[in-house]
Amino acid sequence: MKYWLKFGFILLLITFLMIPIIACSNSQRNADQKLVKVRVAEVTRSLFYAPQYVAISEGFFKDEGLDVELTTTFGGDKTMTALLSGGADIALVGSETSIYVYAQGSTDPVINFAQLTQTDGTFLVAREKIDHFSWDMLIGKTFLGQRKGGMPQMVGEFVLKKFGIDPFNDLNLIQNVDFANIANAFASGTGDFVQLFEPTASVFEKEGKGYIVASFGTESGHVPYTTFMAKESYMSENKQTVEKFTRAIYKAQQWVNNHSSKEIALSIQSYFPDIDLEILEMAINRYKNQGSFATDPILDIEEWNNLQNIMQEAGELPKQIDHKTLVNTEIAESVKD
Repeated sequence: MKYWLKFGFILLLITFLMIPIIACSNSQRNADQKLVKVRVAEVTRSLFYAPQYVAISEGFFKDEGLDVELTTTFGGDKTMTALLSGGADIALVGSETSIYVYAQGSTDPVINFAQLTQTDGTFLVAREKIDHFSWDMLIGKTFLGQRKGGMPQMVGEFVLKKFGIDPFNDLNLIQNVDFANIANAFASGTGDFVQLFEPTASVFEKEGKGYIVASFGTESGHVPYTTFMAKESYMSENKQTVEKFTRAIYKAQQWVNNHSSKEIALSIQSYFPDIDLEILEMAINRYKNQGSFATDPILDIEEWNNLQNIMQEAGELPKQIDHKTLVNTEIAESVKD
């Protein structure tokens, strides 16, 4: 009898102790259920987008009640297709894509609502080491460029022309390589020079496959190179979600601005598992030093006009479009207050 009384007391005690654990588990489950899923398609995986990864790794999206599902789509056309077809809610891609869609007569235009980067993010990589580089060294050489009509290629042409180089007559310009395969093509022996994002550029330098000799971002000035955008209908139906998303991005931008390259590298290392921490830190430092990371999500008129000037120079601007037509700054301005 004493045994059963003792056993019953132990069961009662265990049950009593389990109540707060079960309650806590249910509370956590309910909190997770309240998170709003947001599907984001990014044009490529790059340290250029460090603030976006920080927003996830540091919990800024979750703090806003959002569960961000990130997919890398590798190319502006594929990213925009995902957005327009409903495969993504928000796209991180060059602002020029929203202009192309609008010019085609879309009844549900794509709206830029939060700027992530404010310069070009590519670097000129040479096959051979050059101690004293000058842009005229590209004349007569083979240049492995980017997709026609995309921001990397248009900025590349803009910078070459700035230094008196005709991209189509003064060098052998290759543009028929798919975006995702450009780095591999150069590594396999195609081209004397190539335009690459980080961390690929730094990895190539470490492995002796190429050498960074110049920055297109430094030479081209401020431009809304990559922004978060969504269809007008999505923004209208999900105002609070878009505002929360933008607030999380702003928090991440401020975090990146106020933390060291090493701290940023440690925060987002899981997004680049095959890259040494030292390379991540070095590449992030390059972007920080040239002011590539926007410190707030506002895409201003001057940057928008600079974008269209670059597109016009490249012969890719279908028509001039007012800033207010495809850019919403109200959300970005509100999260800064």
